Amino acid sequence: MHSLLKITLLTLLLTSTLLTQGCASRQSQEGNAPFAIMNNLVIAEPLAINFKSEIAIARLSEVINRAQITDEQRAQLFYDRGVLYDSVGLRSLARFDFSHALQLKPNLIDAYNFLGIHYTQLQEFSQAYEKFDSALELAPEHEYAYLNRGIALYYGSRPELASLDFKAFHQQQQDDPYRLLWLYLTEYEIDPLAAKYSLKQRAEQVDDATWAKQVIQLYLGEISQGEFVNGLTKNVRSNKELTERLCEAYFYLGKYNQTLGYRGSAANFFKLALSTNVYEFVEHRYAKLELDLMRTTTATKTQP
Repeated sequence: MHSLLKITLLTLLLTSTLLTQGCASRQSQEGNAPFAIMNNLVIAEPLAINFKSEIAIARLSEVINRAQITDEQRAQLFYDRGVLYDSVGLRSLARFDFSHALQLKPNLIDAYNFLGIHYTQLQEFSQAYEKFDSALELAPEHEYAYLNRGIALYYGSRPELASLDFKAFHQQQQDDPYRLLWLYLTEYEIDPLAAKYSLKQRAEQVDDATWAKQVIQLYLGEISQGEFVNGLTKNVRSNKELTERLCEAYFYLGKYNQTLGYRGSAANFFKLALSTNVYEFVEHRYAKLELDLMRTTTATKTQP
C-alpha cells in the first residue's frame, strides 16, 4: 500500500508539472515536449534494502567493538562497514566510518575516494578536491578518482578542469557510454555546439546494443523523449534491472530537460531517480545534489 501511494503521488507530481508548461510547450515537436511522454511513463518499484547488508553491518560492528585486532585490520573493517552503510543510504554513518578508517590507516585510497564523493554531495567542494587529490597522489592510475573529481569540479562550476578529468577517465574505456555522457555534460557547459559535435563523433565507438546508447541518441536529437521512454523496458529481465535502468534514465532525462529550460520537469525526473533507492549509482547520488542546486538557484532569484 505504501509503495502504491508513493507511485501515485509521484505520477501526480510529474503530471502537474508537465501540465503547467503551458501553450509554449504544446508548440514543441511531438515527442520532445515533456508532457508528451506521460502516457507511457514507466514507474519503478523502489529497491528494498538487502537484508544481507543489514546482517553484515551488525556482524562488522560486533567485530569492531569486541575483537582484539590491529589498527590496520580495524581500519579495513571501518572501511568495509562504511561501504555497506553507503549502499543502504546511511551517508552520515558511512562518512564517520571512512574518516575513522583514515585515522587508523592514512593510506587507505578508496576511503579518500568515498569521502570525496560525500563531500561533493554536501557541496563542500574544497574538501572533496582535497580527498580526490590524496587518492590520486597515492594511486595515480585510480581511474574512478578521476571520474569523481571530475564530477566535483563539474558541480563546483569548474567545467574546464572537470573536462580534463573526464577525458582521462574516458580514455580508459572509450566504448563506455557513461564516461562519454559525463564528458559531454561538462563540455556542454563550455561550448554546447562543440560538445554535441564531439558527442556524435565519440558515440561511434559505443555499441548500439548497449541500452545507454539511447541516452546519447536522445541528447543528439536522434530520438524523442517519448521514443526514449518507450525503449526503457526493452530486454529487461527483472524488477531490479528495471529499477536500476530507470534510476539512470530519469537522471539523464532530468539533465536533458534542464537544457530545454523545463526546470519543473527536470526536478521531477530527478525526484523519480531518487525514488528508485538505487543508492550506489552515480545517478542516484547526484540527483539529490541537482535538486539542492536548483532550489538554491530559485531562492537566489527570488531574493529582493
